[in-house]
Amino acid sequence: MTARRKLVVGNWKMHGSRTANAELLRGIVAAEPFAAEMAVCAPFPYLADVAAAAAGKAIAYGAQDCSAHEQGAYTGEVSAAMLADLGCRFVIVGHSERRALHRESDGLVAEKAKAALAHGLVPIVCVGETLLQREHAQTEIVVQRQLAAVLALLGERACEIVVAYEPVWAIGTGRTATPEQAQAVHGVLRAQLQSATGHGAQMRILYGGSVKPDNAATLFAQLDIDGGLIGGAALKAADFVAIGRAAG
Repeated sequence: MTARRKLVVGNWKMHGSRTANAELLRGIVAAEPFAAEMAVCAPFPYLADVAAAAAGKAIAYGAQDCSAHEQGAYTGEVSAAMLADLGCRFVIVGHSERRALHRESDGLVAEKAKAALAHGLVPIVCVGETLLQREHAQTEIVVQRQLAAVLALLGERACEIVVAYEPVWAIGTGRTATPEQAQAVHGVLRAQLQSATGHGAQMRILYGGSVKPDNAATLFAQLDIDGGLIGGAALKAADFVAIGRAAG
């Protein structure tokens, strides 16, 4: 089996300015090369700037969401075709903040993943449980349900996605799942991917949730953790670079 190359993706969320972004990207590209694949997912208005800064560099880039629709009267939406036109490689779909704040259903997340694949983008499909769900021993049920909707809709193309496990209780809270807790869920997801696609051993599953330079190496050393989807630490070049180094 070919070893899975680690992937570290920075999710800038709703942060940044043209000046701050330029400084951040300079710090990241100055640290090349990386053994891991590195990418940043920026707010829509800054994607063209990121594309220019990443030109000729090893860092990839993407968006934090996309519409499930191809085109039409959907004011404020951004299509997968538009992202592809800007040279994006990745797009995050189903982040817990989108699921909670915008009431995105498992079915809608699956439709967004399908739209992304149709335009050559790699969807990073987020799954994760709340603290209440974990306390009620529902973690496996929740993440498998969220992922199952995507696998069912994508069919044979499901093997082209990246999965990101982000326990909601660990996002932006400073709390992190222990390496053992994270690995246990990743193992469940790996088995589900293998059962659905036959290619689970080759697919990448990222961990997200307060990943920092001081805990990244331990997390990434787990058997089924193939890198990270990084929030706050992705906004500091030194921290993001350190996490990238921890991935290999």
